[in-house]
Amino acid sequence: MTERYLTITLQPNWKGALRAMAKTAQADKYQGEVLNFESPGHFFGQLSKKRWEIVRATQGKGELSVRELARAVKRDVKRVHEDVVILAELGLLERTASGGVLCPYSSMHIDMHLKAA
Repeated sequence: MTERYLTITLQPNWKGALRAMAKTAQADKYQGEVLNFESPGHFFGQLSKKRWEIVRATQGKGELSVRELARAVKRDVKRVHEDVVILAELGLLERTASGGVLCPYSSMHIDMHLKAA
């Protein structure tokens, strides 16, 4: 299986980002996956420090139960479960058939360029 990788972008023009993704989807080989946020506020609102800790704790570890993950990040199981739900909706984590969670990406790149308005 091909190692999966993710590029996280900040692109206010979501239509332009969608067009760019469509072009890469037509390539003959795997080009990676893209997760786009429309603004820095949306990015930082969805991906807090604690959620990043969860992503980092799962990356490269294979399937973990939510309880194992909560122990790894030293947090309450209920709160970790709430964050896992959001991270799964974003596509950063995946739920397994047995109820576990895993990070499918071997690497992630954040492409963020901020400039004065």
